Amino acid sequence: MQDLKIAIIQSELYWENIDGNLAMFEEKVWGISEAVDLILLPEMFNTGFTMNPQPLAEVPGLKTQKWMLQMASQTKALVGGSYMVRQGENFYNRFVFAFPDGKMQHYDKRHLFSLAKEENYFNAGQKRLIVEYKGWKICPMVCYDLRFPVWARNQINDGACDYDLLIYAANWPEARIQAWDTLLQARAIENQAYVAGINRVGKDGNDYPYVGHSAIYDYAGTTMQFLGDEEDVIIQSINKEALEQFRERFAFLQDGDQFDIQ
Repeated sequence: MQDLKIAIIQSELYWENIDGNLAMFEEKVWGISEAVDLILLPEMFNTGFTMNPQPLAEVPGLKTQKWMLQMASQTKALVGGSYMVRQGENFYNRFVFAFPDGKMQHYDKRHLFSLAKEENYFNAGQKRLIVEYKGWKICPMVCYDLRFPVWARNQINDGACDYDLLIYAANWPEARIQAWDTLLQARAIENQAYVAGINRVGKDGNDYPYVGHSAIYDYAGTTMQFLGDEEDVIIQSINKEALEQFRERFAFLQDGDQFDIQ
């Protein structure tokens, strides 16, 4: 069973500056010193968490998507992060996976952050995404989704778990960072899955401070990697055999409730 090597890029963001952010992240991607399988970027990585989609959202296939595909092709890694997408008259906070072979898959943020009136600007997603990559099942989510454990619930179907790795890409502010730390660890424990949380640092255009705390937790909730408030890159390998052995020894998920999410 192949290990999966993850790189998380924790960074400040240039407010509403797509070109600036893409150039900055490109430099950071090329600064990764070893081959990795998965590169993860924060929520709205090309603009910061702004409620200004009209001039900034891109239709699929334009600059940011092309950049992600280029990074995936050149690094031979799966590249993921969220940005604002326009489809027709609707806007989405969309997590996009760009595959090295040119394929794209996406998840639209389900839980829109009402404290910032996100629901006034964006449409909510209606279904989860689980991608299969190098023998791993990966489920991406976005920021506020973290507060809603039912949406992330890992169930057993046909004898197999829904996913192995749960991802949260976020712009999670300093004021509620304890919730971020606690809930990431809780999602790992209750779902018996690896969890990767990607947050930003610095201040945004509304002067809200962010202190990072990007992290990777294993299936038992043990901290594998943790960043403070500095710009940096986490690189961590996760092991599928260890995950499956733990699930077999502690078969808690099989005792869980079976339900459909509407």
